[in-house]
Amino acid sequence: MTYSHHFLATIVSISIDYSNPTWDEIIEIRNLSKELLLNYWLNETVFSLNWWFLLITTIGFFVIWVIVLDKTRIIEIMVYGLLIGTLGFILDMIGISFVLWSYPDRLTPVMSSMMEIHKMHMPVFYMLIYQYFRTWGRFLVAITITAFVFAFVFEPITVWLGIYEIYNWNYAYSFPIYIAIGVFFKWLIMKLKKVERERSQPYS
Repeated sequence: MTYSHHFLATIVSISIDYSNPTWDEIIEIRNLSKELLLNYWLNETVFSLNWWFLLITTIGFFVIWVIVLDKTRIIEIMVYGLLIGTLGFILDMIGISFVLWSYPDRLTPVMSSMMEIHKMHMPVFYMLIYQYFRTWGRFLVAITITAFVFAFVFEPITVWLGIYEIYNWNYAYSFPIYIAIGVFFKWLIMKLKKVERERSQPYS
């Protein structure tokens, strides 16, 4: 019996009461899903055009970021980028868990989330905006334009390429989220810097 036949036989043999599953049954399904995803990645994704595209753009974004980063504000800018990437990753995992979207192609099969987008591509864009548009007025214009490009240009392109698939989602839903993430963390860092300055002033 081939592996695929054995795997299919295993799936067929599972009898689950979906209204009241046991934890062992859930773990069994997870293990089957893990093997399916790994085999899909090995057979369909790794070294494909999309895989190379993600690898090259991830490296490229990192190199660009290192070159243009304002080294005098490196901690502040990196904290902003890490907060953006972390929240983006959390929201992404929530969306995947509720089957709002998924990523057929990604660099590694380890995470179901698109790590290269939420830990490299997106934070780099946001960090550059944070670095170059320091006043609130210019920042809001830049972040709104970026959110529009992310939601209505980049997302459709990744769908067209087959990197990203949406099921119970709409590009328009992403637009305000991209704005809110950038604005909230800029406000938070500005607030923390203000508190730090006030606390560092000598008492009169």
